[in-house]
Amino acid sequence: MNRGAAAVLAAVLLATAATALAGCQRGLPAGTGAAAPGASGAGCPATLARAEADVRQAEQVGAPWNGPTSGPRAVPGRTVVYVAETMTNPGVAGVARGVTEAATVIGWNVRVIDGQGTPAGIQAALGQAVALAPSGIVIGGFDPNLTSQQVAQAGAAHIPLIGWHAAPAPGPSQNPPLYSNVTTSVGDVARISAHWVIAESNGNAGVVVFTDDSTSFARTKSQLIKAELATCPGVRLLASENIPIPDASGRTPQAVSALLAGFQGQWTHSVAINDLYFADAAPALRAAGRPGNAAPYNIGAGDGDPSAFQRINSRQFQAATVPEPLTEQGWQIIDEFNRAFSHQPPSGYAAPAHITTAANSGGATSWDPPGYRQAYRTIWGR
Repeated sequence: MNRGAAAVLAAVLLATAATALAGCQRGLPAGTGAAAPGASGAGCPATLARAEADVRQAEQVGAPWNGPTSGPRAVPGRTVVYVAETMTNPGVAGVARGVTEAATVIGWNVRVIDGQGTPAGIQAALGQAVALAPSGIVIGGFDPNLTSQQVAQAGAAHIPLIGWHAAPAPGPSQNPPLYSNVTTSVGDVARISAHWVIAESNGNAGVVVFTDDSTSFARTKSQLIKAELATCPGVRLLASENIPIPDASGRTPQAVSALLAGFQGQWTHSVAINDLYFADAAPALRAAGRPGNAAPYNIGAGDGDPSAFQRINSRQFQAATVPEPLTEQGWQIIDEFNRAFSHQPPSGYAAPAHITTAANSGGATSWDPPGYRQAYRTIWGR
């Protein structure tokens, strides 16, 4: 899907979200001390049944590789620059490690430049990347529209750009000009994280959503999460906390303390567009005397970093995550570049959404599905 089509789809979905949320809120603003979750007894039997089936499917592990199995042989002697929104974002950093691992296998050089999480820093990092005249540049976790001048410079230099979480949809984009954007489907991730809340709560919950509206990808994801939650009348959106990821460590604890004071027992579940919010929420929840394995039950709708797995495995203030296969996506980025350098179309692959809990993690600290390394080695002849 190109960026124009993705924008149209996002607009339709956001309008649906607004309508659905208006009904879900029942005219009660957040923080007014409305009735506890499920007090209306409405529930959502049909939606609950669909959610439970969806969650069971997403919790499966060990499925065979369903990605590319054919493509061009390795193009030799290329250099890729990975421009990171901020390397303090575990998802961005995890993909950078995957890119580096895959580049070593295919025989390319990689350089990582950290944008430090600020607009000026990201613009400077991308400008530096263009000046290096590499074979290709990765847009690692930021909106290319924030760096339109540098993107134009890359285009003028005929340097292909591949994004990771750089646009609302996977695949190629015309505006901004991305050869491909590597991500799971934001709609799938939003749906499955909301379905986990519906299923886990038996259709009765009071939910807080943590988001970062400074990026179109995260903003779209949170809107879709809220729209899906609203399909169950027994699930109420208590609050949507807009905290930019670079500010999460400073602002999340105070926000959590205020939410606990305002909603008390009404707050039963949380969904965050990134797991790192729960790392910052944990101290405030602990200070308030909340047990790590009790409400609010928290699910991260990305990215599944090692600390999230550790919290899940130890049942400490996070119950589940919808992890991105970060290393796999790094390998996919290298494969997409190899297709671009070979003047072939992108693969069109998007990894399926997966749910990790303590019951199915196997004690692992990342979601690393089987099969992709050998598949890409076979494609590249490596």
